[in-house]
Amino acid sequence: MKDVRRRRLADEVRAAAVRAWLFFSCTVVALIVATLASVARSPLLTPALLCTALGVFGTAWGLLDIVISRQIAAQRRRGPNSASPLAGSRAPKDLRDRSAPP
Repeated sequence: MKDVRRRRLADEVRAAAVRAWLFFSCTVVALIVATLASVARSPLLTPALLCTALGVFGTAWGLLDIVISRQIAAQRRRGPNSASPLAGSRAPKDLRDRSAPP
């Protein structure tokens, strides 16, 4: 079996992932409390629904934070002078001719 090693995530990406999981877990707990409060016809339903809505917003924010942090970490890993991965073969013709060996 081939040993495939995954590259370790950057610190800011791991921190963003932890924040997103914390928001998600708090959202799930608030959703369970809201469900139980609804069944019991408790006055706790309104604050629980508010916490659930804020948790959904926080989870979406956390996921967006992960995406942005990953892009920043990848850009930092590539360095300031490297070509963009989206550039591909669309570089100007004179640049392609210069990079080819004579």
